[in-house]
Amino acid sequence: MAHVAEWKKKEVEELANLIKSYPVVALVDVSSMPAYPLSQMRRLIRENEGLLRVSRNTLIELAIKKAAQELGKPELEKLIDYIQGGAGILVTKMNPFKLYKFLQQNRQPAPAKPGAKAPKDVVIPAGPTPLAPGPIVGQMQAMGIPARIERGKVTIQKDTTVLKAGEVITPELANILNALGIQPLEVGLDLLAAYEDGIVYTPEVLAIDEQEYINMLQQAYMHAFNLAVNVAYPTPETIEAILQKAFLNAKAVAVEAGYITKETINDILGRAFRAMLLLAQQLPEDLLDEKTKELLSAQAQVAVAQQVEEKKEEEKVEEKEEEEEEASEEEALAGLSALFG
Repeated sequence: MAHVAEWKKKEVEELANLIKSYPVVALVDVSSMPAYPLSQMRRLIRENEGLLRVSRNTLIELAIKKAAQELGKPELEKLIDYIQGGAGILVTKMNPFKLYKFLQQNRQPAPAKPGAKAPKDVVIPAGPTPLAPGPIVGQMQAMGIPARIERGKVTIQKDTTVLKAGEVITPELANILNALGIQPLEVGLDLLAAYEDGIVYTPEVLAIDEQEYINMLQQAYMHAFNLAVNVAYPTPETIEAILQKAFLNAKAVAVEAGYITKETINDILGRAFRAMLLLAQQLPEDLLDEKTKELLSAQAQVAVAQQVEEKKEEEKVEEKEEEEEEASEEEALAGLSALFG
């Protein structure tokens, strides 16, 4: 039987104890992390009630098996399937979703590397650069970057997207981005999997759009609220709306029936007044008293004013449409001029 070094036994023991001491155990890949950013992440994790321990993959596997056996939680061993790269054990009191968000928020920018994929769109902003004139101007122009020399410096004429998310960085583009000081890559701890309460969570499960879920919850709440109000299901949240709806319905019935109360009298008189004006409009003018004539005249003025406003709005819409048509014609003519010189 091969002899096992004492330091390995001790390492497995310490790792197993760590795993047993925290409710959440995660595997992270530290292979992309330089030494200094890694030390910063260790500090941040400690400040957030956690610990990061980097070790050999084989020792991590043994530690997980040992902790699973001692805790009586065989499902913990499922984490072993996700050990890869330069793995490390991250133990924490944060739930897996918060942990994933924490790791994503603490990623740091890194210089461009040929062959790496851009995690997001890369834009070279318009404006002067610190670069002196030289061959790099021609290299930029060859790649579609509108660069020229102004006042002894290389200047970018407009914002230019040179990479879409997921595209590979070429050696030529890496040189340009590094010369401009643009860091398109990110370094951080890549979560491989996290265990909590018998469940192993993968990054695909943990990478949720929080705003989307908030919107979904808000919509679900409104649908449930409206349903509860419509079926008159009283709760602390719906009782006020239910009573308001009942009051408005009762008031509408009372107004329609001409049932006078202090709540309905104004609406009933308003309906009667409008009915009176409609009837007065049908009568000969010599049968109307002066007060009724004044009311009809005021009503007519209001109607005319509304018609004038509607006419103005229509004219504005027509003018806007004409301007858009003229602009479209000018663009077409400009295009033809450019085509035929």
